[in-house]
Parts: sequence; C-alpha cells; structure tokens
Amino acid sequence: MGQTVPVTAAIDRPWVMRTYSGHSSARASNALYRTNLAKGQTGLSIAFDLPTQLGYDPDSPEAAGEVGKVGVPVAHVGHMAELMDGIPLGEMNTSMTINATAAWLLACYITHAKATGVEEGLLAGTTQNDIVKEYLSRGTYIFPPGPSLRLTVDAIAYTLRHVPKWNPMNVCSYHLQEAGATPVQEVAYSLATAIGVLDAVRDSGKVTEAELPKVVGRISFFVNAGIRFVEEVCKMRAFSSLWDRICRERYGVEEPTLRRFRYGVQVNSLGLTEEQPENNITRIGLEALGVTLSRDARARAIQLPAWNEALGLPRPFDQQWSLRIQQILAFETDLLEHEDIFDGSRVIESRTAEIAEAAYAELTEIQELGGAFGAIEEMKSRLVASQTERTRRIESGELPVVGVNCFTEAEPSPLLAGLDEGAAVLRVDPLVEEEQKEAIARWREGRDARAHQLALDELRRAARDGTADLMGPTIAFASARGTTGEWAGALREVFGSYVAPTGVARSVGRRAKELSYLSDKAKRLAGGPPRLLVAKPGLDGHSNGAEQIAVAARDAGFEVVYQGIRNTADQIVAAALDEDVDVVGISILSGSHLELVPEIVAKLRAAGCAAPVVVGGILPPEDQVILKEKGVAATYTPKDFALAHLMGDLMELASAYREAKNGALRA
Repeated sequence: MGQTVPVTAAIDRPWVMRTYSGHSSARASNALYRTNLAKGQTGLSIAFDLPTQLGYDPDSPEAAGEVGKVGVPVAHVGHMAELMDGIPLGEMNTSMTINATAAWLLACYITHAKATGVEEGLLAGTTQNDIVKEYLSRGTYIFPPGPSLRLTVDAIAYTLRHVPKWNPMNVCSYHLQEAGATPVQEVAYSLATAIGVLDAVRDSGKVTEAELPKVVGRISFFVNAGIRFVEEVCKMRAFSSLWDRICRERYGVEEPTLRRFRYGVQVNSLGLTEEQPENNITRIGLEALGVTLSRDARARAIQLPAWNEALGLPRPFDQQWSLRIQQILAFETDLLEHEDIFDGSRVIESRTAEIAEAAYAELTEIQELGGAFGAIEEMKSRLVASQTERTRRIESGELPVVGVNCFTEAEPSPLLAGLDEGAAVLRVDPLVEEEQKEAIARWREGRDARAHQLALDELRRAARDGTADLMGPTIAFASARGTTGEWAGALREVFGSYVAPTGVARSVGRRAKELSYLSDKAKRLAGGPPRLLVAKPGLDGHSNGAEQIAVAARDAGFEVVYQGIRNTADQIVAAALDEDVDVVGISILSGSHLELVPEIVAKLRAAGCAAPVVVGGILPPEDQVILKEKGVAATYTPKDFALAHLMGDLMELASAYREAKNGALRA
C-alpha cells in the first residue's frame, strides 16, 4: 500500500517494519494505519485499549475513563471490520498485542476475514498470547494460570490446522526487561514460558507427535533491546543458540528452519526520558542496531517507540520519525549486504557464551521450581529485586543516563519550544467513551438474540468441559455478534479471576543505609511509623513504579500497604480507612488520571479520610495543575527518579498529617 524500495544489492530482505499504534476508535485507528502504510510501513502492530485487553465492553463500569486511551477499543467483529477497512488481510502481516483475550481477538479477525472472502489459511501475523509475562510485569491478565494455558493451547491447535501462517503465541520478553530483568533473566524466563506452553500442547492430546515440530516452528518471540547494544547483540545470539538446543533436545525437531529463533522487537521504552526528550531519538537508533547488526540473530520484525512516549501518546509525525529510522537503516546503509559481521569475534563469542551459560542455569532452576507457570511468585520477586537495583544505580550515578543524572545542563528543546507541552503528544477526546457506549448499545440491539444466546450457551458449556476445544465456540460467538465483555464474562463465570503476586513482600530493599535518617525519623514519630497506601486504580497494569515506591518506602521506615493492581475507588477508600494511613499514593500510567483521581479524592474526603494524596505517572504539566486543584497534595512524573528525595517528601507529608490529626484529637 506504500512506496516500495527495490532490494538489489542487498543479500537479505529487510525486516517487517511496524509502528505500535491504535487509539480512540476503530475508525480513527484505521485512518492512522492506512497513513502509516502509505509511508512505507510494511506490517501492522495493533495496540488495544485496556478494556479490550481485560475483557470489558466500553459501557462496563470497570472501563470508565479507560476507553480508547492507550489503544483502540475492539468490542466485537464490527469494530474489527472498521479497524481493517481497506486493508487487504490476505496480504497483510498483522501483529496483535493482546494476551488474556487473545483467542477472542483472533476469532474476530478470522470471522472478519471470512466475511470479506479471505480464506483463513491466507492470514499471516501474530497474537502475543503470553500470559506469564502478564502475571510478571504488564498486568493485563484475567484468568488463573490453568485456564489461561488452556486457551493458549487451543489457539495453537486451531491455527496449526486452519491458519498455518499465523504465530499463535509470541513469547514476550519485552515487558520482562521493562520490569527490570537482566539479560540472563530475560532469556531464561522467556524460554521457561515457551517450554511451559509447548509441554502443555504436547501433553494435551490436541496435536499429534508428528505435528509437534510444526507447532514448535510457529512459536515466535517478542524481545526488548536496550541501550547496551553490544550486550543486546550477544543476548540475541544466546537466545538463538539456546532455542535451537531446546528444540532439538526437548522436542526432537530435526528440521533447521523449524528450530529458527524467530523474533520481533520493540526497543526499550523504559530508558526513554522525560528530561531532554530529544536524546531519545539517539537511544532508539542505537537500540535498533542491537537487533539488526548480527545477521544470524536479526529481528524479523521491528517496531520502534517514539521520542516523546515518556511524555504521552505519540502523534503521527512522531511515529513517522521512528519509521524513518528503520528505513534509513535498511535502505541507506549496507547493513543487509554482508554475512554476519560478528562471526569470529572473541568479544562477541565470549559474552554470548557467558549469557547463554548463565541463562541456561537460571532456566534449569526455574524448571526445578515447577516451570514458568509454577514459579510465577519466585520470578516476580526476582524481577522486583533486579528493578530495585537498577533504580538504585541510576540514583547513585553508577548507571549514567544522559540528561537525567549527568549532563543535565541543556538548551530548551526546540521540539517543545513555543508549545504548550500537552500539544507535544496526542490527546484522546473525552467524547470518545460516550460515543463508544452508545455504539455498543446499538450493536446489541441489531443482532439475532436467539443465535447470540445459543452461541453464548455453547461457549459456557465448552468452558465447563475441561477438555473441550474453546476456539470453535469462540469463533462461533464472534459470528453471532457477541462482545468482548460477554466472552470474557462467560469465561470468568467458569474459570474465576486471578490476583497475581506483587513480588514486594519478599523483595529486599537496597536503600536501607541511604534512607536510615528517614527510618530513624519514622521510629520517633508519635503514634509509630507512618503508614503509606500505594494504590493502582483503574485497569492500568504497569506496576513497576508502584512496586519500587513500596520497596523504597519500606526502607525509609514506612509501614506499606500495597494490594497490587486494579483497585477500585471504593477499595482504595476502604484500605485507607482500615489501615488508618497517613499518605495515599496513587500510581497511574494509562492517561486516565483526570477521570479516576478526583473520584478517589472525593470519596476519601466523604468517608472522613483527610490523609494527603499524591499521584505519580505520565502527567502533563497542565494536568498536574488540575489534579492539585482537585485536592492532590503532590504530583510526580518519570523525571522524579530520585526515590530518596521522594521518600523525604512523603515523610514530611505524613509527619504534618500525623501532627495535625493528633492536634485535633487533643483539642
């Protein structure tokens, strides 16, 4: 659909080039996709909004304030039709970043393809469908591990026979690195997840022994590439060699092409900075080298973040800039014209072997603890500990970050100069949510009620039968005009919901000495140590920041109350009252802070809790003003990386509140 560049001198074809995008509505996202394809993008990468990821319709109470914010809402096959309007499904390679509801979104995609005359066997693309990393890092899980694994197995078995070009699972180490994973942990935990799923497929009886190599050959990976690009090259070479070994030794795969480590990548968003954001372009370019320089371990698909993602949702121009980085690498340089340039390098071979050996040892340990699905709590605790160490090193200056803890003096950025800072990112119109609510009501009214009920009943029946296939009934339900919320709701009734471990309770802090002066102050406080409630409202599952605050606050002498993600306003108020907290800390990164935070503050005050409320997240300056007008005591953004300073602020707020409360009691 876009311009093509002839590949003549190059001995390799370029990777699939994507931008991760979607927002507001299916129609608006379709326009964005078609624009990006016209600019030379060669594949789609769909970002779904949080209600879609977590199985809620736009008019569900749980979806309030979240519709269309961090991705596109897709509540039924009609939305899928709008999203893909004018895009040739039989020719497109579509990646869907979806996990808990992966089987459902794949069913909608297949149903739409059939409705438009495209055979499902022609469909090519990927559903991420990695639930383990959701438990460990991203947080968009719904069901317990067992039922989630069953859904994954059924999607794999279905695509094997009906959609052979589709990657039914994309083992995702991306969010593991975002959660603090070292290269060794990233490799080990990802391979443990792949083993857990493949073992389940093998043991399910839903594929034959002869079919298993083809199953192995369709498993793909989605990795992260950080700024240490030499180390990233070695990590990818280690990934490739270990995967080849596992395929041969564990699953008996003889065909080399079926043992190939096939992966896509988005480079590190964790390292993008709010300070001097123009530096992020350099970071993104260097990180792209880590997954393209080594021919034998080169990514098959790449999507790059935008320079301003630490500020908010990127605009079309920002995404175009990241696409151009890929195109310059592929078409202007000689990157694709050579054999692997690292073959024979002592440095690369040594570091690759070091990572591979350590990762295999870690993998073996995880397998002994029950594998990826049995060792979730242990892996989560280790990730929180790794992230704690990383943030400590940034605070201390041991890990330099240009513009953040060194070379902080800078000219004003011309990218932001003269602009209201909020204009440097995309804002979703608040009316989108109301429009989506009205639209889904019309969708329900326009369907055959009897056909819909029969399909829903069959879905429930299959779910209750522990061995029945779930993909067939899911596709039938999509065809009967079912909705995302109805599909997930039916399975919730049968499977129940799940609360993943936070990893905080077992995590060892790294700042006890540095924060001892605060800990001493906490011990002297009248009434005992101050109590901090760390809360994550709404559907946002990015818990890394909240976890680091909880660990640091414990080192600073606070008694910490942290109940994990997806807290409702009423749950937050109840916890604040039950624990008699001195500070309420709210972490939110989904862009729904203006909708959710004022509601929480109002309910706290109505319940008689006067504890100061602080908010952390990606908060544009004008939004911080609004939040403070609504009663928030302090706001923090990613630039407030110095947790020791932040803990000092919280201690002052807690001390002042405790003193005022005690004074009121004496009066």
